[in-house]
Amino acid sequence: MFRRICLLLLPCLLLPACGPVWNDPYPAAEHGRNIMYSAFTDRPKHLDPVQSYSEDEATFLYQIYEPPLQYHYLKRPYTLVPGSAAAMPEVRRYDGAGRELPATAPASQVAKSVYEIRIRPGVLYQPHPALARRADGTLRYAELRAEDLAGVRGIGDFAETGTRELEAGDFVHQIKRLAHPRLHSPIFELIAEYLPGLKTLQNELAEEAARNAGRIDLERHSVPGVEVVDRYTYRITLKGAYPQFLYWLSMPFFAPIPPEADRFYGQPGMAERNLTLDWWPIGTGPYMLAENNPNARMVLARNPNFRGEAYPCDGERGDREAGLLDDCGKTMPFIDEVVFTRERESIPYWNKFLQGYYDASGVSSDNFDQAVTMTSQGDVMLSDEMRAQGIRLLTSVSPSIFYLGFNMLDNVVGGGGSAEGQARARKLRQAISIALDMDEFISIFLNGRGVVAMHPIPPGIFGAREGEAGINPVVYEWRNGRPVRRSREVARRLLAEAGYPDGRDAKTGEPLILNLDTTPGGLGDKARSDWLAKQFRDLGVQFVVRPTDYNRFQDKIREGNAQMFFFGWNADYPDPENMLFLLHGAQAKVKESGQNAANYVNPEYDRLFEKMKSMPDGPERQAVIDRMVAILQQDAPWVFGFHPKAYSLQHAWVLNRKTGSMVRNTLKYQRLDVARRDAARAQWNRPIVWPLGLLAALAAAALAPAFVHYRRRERATAVGGRG
Repeated sequence: MFRRICLLLLPCLLLPACGPVWNDPYPAAEHGRNIMYSAFTDRPKHLDPVQSYSEDEATFLYQIYEPPLQYHYLKRPYTLVPGSAAAMPEVRRYDGAGRELPATAPASQVAKSVYEIRIRPGVLYQPHPALARRADGTLRYAELRAEDLAGVRGIGDFAETGTRELEAGDFVHQIKRLAHPRLHSPIFELIAEYLPGLKTLQNELAEEAARNAGRIDLERHSVPGVEVVDRYTYRITLKGAYPQFLYWLSMPFFAPIPPEADRFYGQPGMAERNLTLDWWPIGTGPYMLAENNPNARMVLARNPNFRGEAYPCDGERGDREAGLLDDCGKTMPFIDEVVFTRERESIPYWNKFLQGYYDASGVSSDNFDQAVTMTSQGDVMLSDEMRAQGIRLLTSVSPSIFYLGFNMLDNVVGGGGSAEGQARARKLRQAISIALDMDEFISIFLNGRGVVAMHPIPPGIFGAREGEAGINPVVYEWRNGRPVRRSREVARRLLAEAGYPDGRDAKTGEPLILNLDTTPGGLGDKARSDWLAKQFRDLGVQFVVRPTDYNRFQDKIREGNAQMFFFGWNADYPDPENMLFLLHGAQAKVKESGQNAANYVNPEYDRLFEKMKSMPDGPERQAVIDRMVAILQQDAPWVFGFHPKAYSLQHAWVLNRKTGSMVRNTLKYQRLDVARRDAARAQWNRPIVWPLGLLAALAAAALAPAFVHYRRRERATAVGGRG
């Protein structure tokens, strides 16, 4: 009995010996280390830079790969600077006769543009088995057999790694990969418009695959218009003028890939073990992927071969006061490792941030009221609770848009082939654009974290006008110095003019039924669907949500079988061309496999787009954009949704963070005050031990009579034994 009592009380006695923080979710070996902790919600689908085109993937890719160019971390407007390139590319433009043109020559005179890019010498790849070599110089893992792969589940299971110097040919190899018929690069059609040699190469590769049971050797092929000049220089020749190409050179699509990686991953048995470039990238950037478990945890570790880079010494007004220049000239990266934990629910994510176990956090609808408060003027400020913890708030309007798209190939919302049908469908789309009150949507579902979109171009990008000149006159009118949404009566009138008075077909009397295709958990979830249904019901229109899984949804969009759909787009670069191309006829999803998911085609708009895209910013370009925007507002191929506001919270020990959605290679700039973090975690997570003491006292009090009885019986037994 006595032994049992001691065992019951032992946990209470030993708990204080467990350390000052009992709820730390990380291994004790990580305590005090220079590790940043973050979270992700959606698993990355592609880590192959030729395929990846989403924000959740960019979080990892931009830290691993080094394209030729990058954005200056601090300067606004965004400014391109060299990345893996030694200097900004030399650009020469020529007319049809081969004569070099001045930089001021109009785009109409330019027959070709030549970009010559010189890369930094001495840049090394991260340690990787694809680059491991034997003493005789041959690749160590070039001819693997099935038995060689026994027990291999990740890159770290190979005994040897190697590296080599970055060469110009690695950039050319990646450009050739854009044309690989099995990789389906999302930018192939767009880039091939300016680099026609890509289509020539794609045809050659498809023929080789047909002859060789799908096997392709990219090294046997060249791409017309792309050439290696010398070990550190390569040249790209584009058709016509395309000044935005410099922005593309800051993206992983144009980052270097060593041919050895394709040979290594292309061996039999590799793909079955997820040993692919899509799973295990290889780059020259400041970090490398050390752990890839996208259902639970991903880890970026410092690349020991990274050349080092100096933190910038200049920025914009206010950066010095904000402490963003304190590390001027210091060698980056500052952080040794970044651990990403998958959080499927927002509440655990938020609670761990408040406990100091995540270094930064976004602001969701679930925690908005706890994190920030709104002033009477609509300004946002941190709540008292957040300020007391030293948490900082960073805000900005994202260069993004979320919109409801109409499939213009659909007979109802697109109008079919007749001019009369298209005119009716245009009025239907205008009616819906007015009826779907996006101001209300932002207020209810985003806690005001958005700006109503009047057209595709976000604020802060050239072409987006402010004030009365910037409103969508189809949906808004200007009253008393502000935009006011047109009334439901205007929407009902347009609906009747479209042939659907009170939501019924004027000819057949059948109710108008509109379908929204969506994925579960997205903008089509229950609360949003109910809100949308109410907006349509007020018009007398029946509204049906057709949820489906992500892959099936993508198939519907690709095949043109969706009627309406929600989509979003994050600008790849700060130029209106990157937003307006989403409605360019040459980018139609069904016909051209492009990014124009609405399959919208307007000859005047397309002609103006071709003119606008190569013009320099200025009054002439603005006038062309104004006309293009007016066409879109009248045709209404989208309900122009909203531009989200980015709200980011960070703890006081996180330094050098600056908002700017265009800059995605941000981890190398950030720094941690680890000692301050450890102190805050210990303070915020100090265990409350008095309930344990009380529990021990109550247990002792409850067991005391039994203990006294036990001692008496022991004595009685002892006396009886002596007698």
